[in-house]
Amino acid sequence: MDVERTLAVEWWVENGPRIAGGALRIVLIVVVAVIIRAVLRRLIDGMTRGNGGRKPKLLKPLRERAPQALGAFASERREQRAKTIGSVLKSFVTIIVFGVAFIQVLTELGMNVAPILTSAGILGVAIGFGAQNLVKDFLAGMFMMLEDQYGVGDVVDLGPATGTVESVALRITTIRDTNGTVWYVRNGEIMRVGNSSQGFAVAVVDLPLAYGANLASATEVLTVAAEEATAEELLAKDVTDKPQVLGVEKVTPEGITMRVTVKVRPGRQWAVQRALRAKLMPALEDAGISLKAS
Repeated sequence: MDVERTLAVEWWVENGPRIAGGALRIVLIVVVAVIIRAVLRRLIDGMTRGNGGRKPKLLKPLRERAPQALGAFASERREQRAKTIGSVLKSFVTIIVFGVAFIQVLTELGMNVAPILTSAGILGVAIGFGAQNLVKDFLAGMFMMLEDQYGVGDVVDLGPATGTVESVALRITTIRDTNGTVWYVRNGEIMRVGNSSQGFAVAVVDLPLAYGANLASATEVLTVAAEEATAEELLAKDVTDKPQVLGVEKVTPEGITMRVTVKVRPGRQWAVQRALRAKLMPALEDAGISLKAS
């Protein structure tokens, strides 16, 4: 018994400092990794958080297409865009920091990490081939965020569906069409984006006239009526430029179509079109200009 105890003491005297030192280094590696991760995540949170409606620091170097006229919507759009990019950055930081710490811990335990790294690389390639669509969706979503192609509240045509954007994530974009149907569109499947909510929109009003209508008089009546309508309080807040009477748009066997256009705030073109049509049709009738029979 004394011999075994003596051997144990000798073994501890010989190996104890190395084991204690290794354990201390492993604890230090874990603690440092946790601290670095917390600091980096805090920095990312600070960069993705706006202050008093101002743009988050993370978005300042990036191009932004959200029109200032959207007001609160623009602020919400910035906030969601920054949070989404920030969540990706935080996940990336966590993987990198803890991955490096894990490799260092294995090294401290005396394990040969070269085969592990090789196996991890092969496994990563296999997973990548099996999850190509998922990776494609994530990459497409990331570039959409960085390029600010669209955001919450925008009216977009994504090809598979058209409607108002309700949420934008890295894998899925959710939009609601005019019938109230919610569409979930995978970002990797979006080949083109038509955005009706960036910069400005154009309200287009086509007016059907009967054959024999005096086009010169119709143009004059439409010019006056359109300017008066857009000057009213109901439309003035949405209109950004003077209306234009473009003249004859097309001639068909049924009649003649004249077109009136006006630049408006993004997303307000449909409301302005309806209001303008309600003003222009009676103006033509009051002027005695014949309209095409429906």
